Amino acid sequence: MRDVVEIGLGKTAQRGYHLDDIAIVPSRRTRDVDDVSTGWQLDAYQFGIPCVGHPSDATMSPASAVKLGQLGGLGVLNVEGLWTRYENPSKVLEELGGLDEDARATKRLQEVYAEPIRPDLITERVRELRDGGGTVAVRVSPQHTLALAPVILDAGVDILVIQGTIVSAEHVSTTDEPLNLKEFIADLDLPVVVGGCTDYKTALHLMRTGAAGVIIGIGGDEWSTTESVLGIRVPMATAIADAAAARRDYLDETGGRYVHLIADGDIRTSGDIAKALGCGADAVMLGEPLSLCEEAPAGGSWWHSAASHPSLPRGAFETAGEPIGSMERLLFGPADEPDGQLNLFGGLRRAMAKCGYRDLKEFQKVGLVLDR
Repeated sequence: MRDVVEIGLGKTAQRGYHLDDIAIVPSRRTRDVDDVSTGWQLDAYQFGIPCVGHPSDATMSPASAVKLGQLGGLGVLNVEGLWTRYENPSKVLEELGGLDEDARATKRLQEVYAEPIRPDLITERVRELRDGGGTVAVRVSPQHTLALAPVILDAGVDILVIQGTIVSAEHVSTTDEPLNLKEFIADLDLPVVVGGCTDYKTALHLMRTGAAGVIIGIGGDEWSTTESVLGIRVPMATAIADAAAARRDYLDETGGRYVHLIADGDIRTSGDIAKALGCGADAVMLGEPLSLCEEAPAGGSWWHSAASHPSLPRGAFETAGEPIGSMERLLFGPADEPDGQLNLFGGLRRAMAKCGYRDLKEFQKVGLVLDR
């Protein structure tokens, strides 16, 4: 039963836990690290590592998305980003990479994202992704899905990601025609990933739309200002565990339909990845960690995809730092620092081996302990 705390007369709150609040407990068995598999599968598409690239222009260009795919992950390009607003956004990205970390950075982000989205560039970017080989995935916001979907689908993507800060299966509007996710997904013959969401009920409702995957979390990290702006903070360990319970109930409800959970937020190190998967996620969405690799298009700067919102930005701009290595080294090592920021998935493999688990599905059963 969930721990409920009375915070005042007539008001209670459920206690939630962040990934930093929990730790993994090894079992009675260990396993050779070479016998461990980090592979997973979303619909018909197989991946070597449970890594999805957060669709921020700071980290995901057509080239870096292709590179992530070549390394076993899934790169996701934002079709509402700079790559579909500018024929060649390299100069804009170079300028953003040189900005200081102050209020003017947010204003400049808003200015460069005010350029209109060009449908012809959506088609061109999807072609570039396709030419790179691998799985083609793009992100669109719920409010622009109906307008941009025809162009995206005609361009020929493999996976469609419908992602906002908070996405529900029951959006109410008296002014605009809301996106009916269930009807929209039913008309498609490709897998759709939707999110973010933060609780059991929303996760279950999103699964009932027919989504192949659900994003858990709001991409929150130390640069996110969603709590300051909206008062929303997501304790990721609890959110993932609740969504995993929804997945289990939906599996029973449908007689075997499995929906994948992708954790987005509060993930910086290989230990965070291991804990997110141990809570029940099938994969993690990496944003800021990928900004540290040499292939990051913004040269080490980082901003969340909601940081450029024209009226209510929800993310601070992180100024560029020195890259700590190639994307391959970031994901697979070798590491020369003991902080868990390099060899992210080598660290995951070793965590699984230390706990005796053979694959990711087994590792979701790992024991956890509260240590804060």
